[in-house]
Amino acid sequence: MSDPITIGNFMPANHPLDQTHPTSPPPPKQALANNTPKADVNMSDSARATNHTNHYAKAQFQVDGMSCQACATRIEKVLHKKPGVAAASVSFAGETVNVQYDDRQTNVEQLTDWINKTGFVARPLVDNAVPMLQAQSKDWRLILIWLCLAPFLVGMVGMLVGQGMHWMPPLWLQFVLATVVQFGLATPFYHSAWASIKGRLANMDVLVVLGTLTIWVYSTFVWLQSLGISMLHPASVVADIAALNATDLMTQQGGHVPVYFEAAVMVIAFVRLGKYLEHRTKRHSLNSINLLLELTPTQVERVSNVSFQHQPSDTKPDATMAAAAKATNPEVLDATVETVALSEVAVGDILRAKQGARIATDGIVVSGAAWLDESHLTGESVPLDKQVGDKVLAGAMIDNGSVNYRVTAIGGDTQLSDMVKALSEAQGSKADLARLADKVAAVFVPVVVVIALLTFALTWWITGAQDKAVLHAVSVLVIACPCALGLATPAAIMAGMGVAARHGVWFKDAQSLEAAGSVDTVVFDKTGTLTKGRPQLVASMMVDNSVNSADVLQLAASVEAHASHPLATAVVTAATAKNLPLLSATDINVISGRGVEAMVTGYGLVQVGTPEFVGLKLPKNLPKVWNVASSVAVGIDGVPLGMFALADELKDESGMVVKTLKADGLDVVLLSGDKASVVAQVADTLQLATATGQMSPRDKAQWIEAHQATGHKVAMVGDGVNDAPAMATAYASFSMLHGTEIAKHSASARLMGESLLQVHSGIDIAKATLRNIKQNLFFAFIYNCLGIPLAAFGFLSPMLAAAAMALSSISVLMNALRLTRYKG
Repeated sequence: MSDPITIGNFMPANHPLDQTHPTSPPPPKQALANNTPKADVNMSDSARATNHTNHYAKAQFQVDGMSCQACATRIEKVLHKKPGVAAASVSFAGETVNVQYDDRQTNVEQLTDWINKTGFVARPLVDNAVPMLQAQSKDWRLILIWLCLAPFLVGMVGMLVGQGMHWMPPLWLQFVLATVVQFGLATPFYHSAWASIKGRLANMDVLVVLGTLTIWVYSTFVWLQSLGISMLHPASVVADIAALNATDLMTQQGGHVPVYFEAAVMVIAFVRLGKYLEHRTKRHSLNSINLLLELTPTQVERVSNVSFQHQPSDTKPDATMAAAAKATNPEVLDATVETVALSEVAVGDILRAKQGARIATDGIVVSGAAWLDESHLTGESVPLDKQVGDKVLAGAMIDNGSVNYRVTAIGGDTQLSDMVKALSEAQGSKADLARLADKVAAVFVPVVVVIALLTFALTWWITGAQDKAVLHAVSVLVIACPCALGLATPAAIMAGMGVAARHGVWFKDAQSLEAAGSVDTVVFDKTGTLTKGRPQLVASMMVDNSVNSADVLQLAASVEAHASHPLATAVVTAATAKNLPLLSATDINVISGRGVEAMVTGYGLVQVGTPEFVGLKLPKNLPKVWNVASSVAVGIDGVPLGMFALADELKDESGMVVKTLKADGLDVVLLSGDKASVVAQVADTLQLATATGQMSPRDKAQWIEAHQATGHKVAMVGDGVNDAPAMATAYASFSMLHGTEIAKHSASARLMGESLLQVHSGIDIAKATLRNIKQNLFFAFIYNCLGIPLAAFGFLSPMLAAAAMALSSISVLMNALRLTRYKG
């Protein structure tokens, strides 16, 4: 530290530090607590609102039985009409329902009952449980449907090789197979369709049932008429059946009878197969939650008979446990190792993890050393060196070494489970683009039914062929099933959220992901964001040479110990390094963007913060070090004592992230509360065209608000309380790993690793997800816009329409899967 520099003649009579007392304070001065001004954090309304509690609770449900987006829309529509429900979001792709409700008016049991009454099966997720797409067992209905279809497929092959209808089953067998499928194996379609109709919102299954049932009724009618059985004269039906020749009935082929039993069976078979493949793709490829849950082992090695010289208490904070663990080496007394199920592990147990194994719970290393890969949570692939006292996280892979660690959190309390829960809630939310699909799905089915009726009437009127009219109308019903439209947005959201999580970016919800993909400007805070956030004391100035800088530093540290800003931490660290004990401070008052003040026993009201905050007027010509360092001034009862210079280094990746964001066409801006000279120095180093210093939290928020008013969309990156208003104002926002709780709460996304490059990854993944959603929606709309006219004019048979419909859903899912290959 440089020698103290005098700042004018500022020493008043009866100066608070007119006698030296580096360790023991003088008699207390009169308390000034009653005159202490109220805190003014200058927070925006949205940020301030986070501090208020209300009666709204959240619940999440796993829902079985949804067949398309119309089902999800119906559940939302029903819930929104119920008392106490503030918001409801249903994810067709994730098969979940997120509900925000007033717990004074309703509860989880009532919500479950309301969902079940819509025709689905809801299972509330409690105790940090996460939704999991059900594992697929063998679909016996699908197998039996395809077995019933097999004879028809043989007949179709015969037609292709010139055998005509000779390979086709007899008409009576066609009728039996089609009836078994239609009214036995296809009953789930009927149940879903009827529940949908009762809910006054038709879904995809309504179209399937209408189409296939129309084919079956028409084919049955034509077949019975070919046998001489007239359904138009019910009184003679029994006599007509009695007069049938059994031999003729058993051998009757369909060459001259226009029946289409095979079309009904094939439509049901393709739709069922499409649903199976769709579910399989969602479970095994899109659902990152299942993959994350598989990171924790089911069996672990538990170590017993281990004692410590100073056993750390399980009730202490992690930091205290870590310090206690580092202060001692374990003494292993006849240690025994047993393999137990993870479910039997309790907090406080000691587990062993060897090379190639995964950490099963959160914990503190008590012996051994290892290199761990925690990329599943942080997105940073570089292994971390873990020694005694270091934290380990559930799911981490041991690349090299072996450790024994004490369990600090299990099950739903681990950081991995917290991430999985957050990811499941985010995937269950809905992006604004999804609302477009919802609106279309709400009116789609009734419109398609009208088109099918018009197709039937016009085709019959123009051609005079009743069978052709039926087939054209059915083709319209089948080809129009809105599966692809319903999957377009949620499938991409599921994939994008999972990829972002793997790269260490946790988006709060789908809207946050969508917002991040639309930004054109990125605003950075300086301290703790672009810089390492570990400033060091490099110089000091006192108002008078008689003032002891160590005394002032001790006072500053005693007050700054109650603040969370990196500069405050640096002051405390500097005092600790000089063995200066902290004094008792009360009536703490943090003024965001300016400083902090407190009553210190024996001194009075001590103020620490900007020079303006303590009333310190600086000379015009300061040494160079003060122009590139941050200043922390100190005063007592409105009397300035001096200030300290704190220098902070830029993070190694700061230049790279600015360069990368610029290369992507984004404007990069620096807004800081630090003095203008320091901000200018950083901006010059990073080649930033726009940088402003000495900005209060309100100034930052107003700058962003004004910039967005010109049509720009801003993403704010910060870490402190003073960044919260700007983060709440910005279109999208990112909080740093070690940011304050209010910053994390205000942000729409959190960075879970140390690397600032994750900001670029988050924005880039969000943009890729938006492109994918738009591609999916485009192809889904084009598919229906082209498919319906082709079906209406007879260019698509019901079988081809069913196959095309199934293929459209799979194609949308496969397009969403491209996101999972994102490398950054």
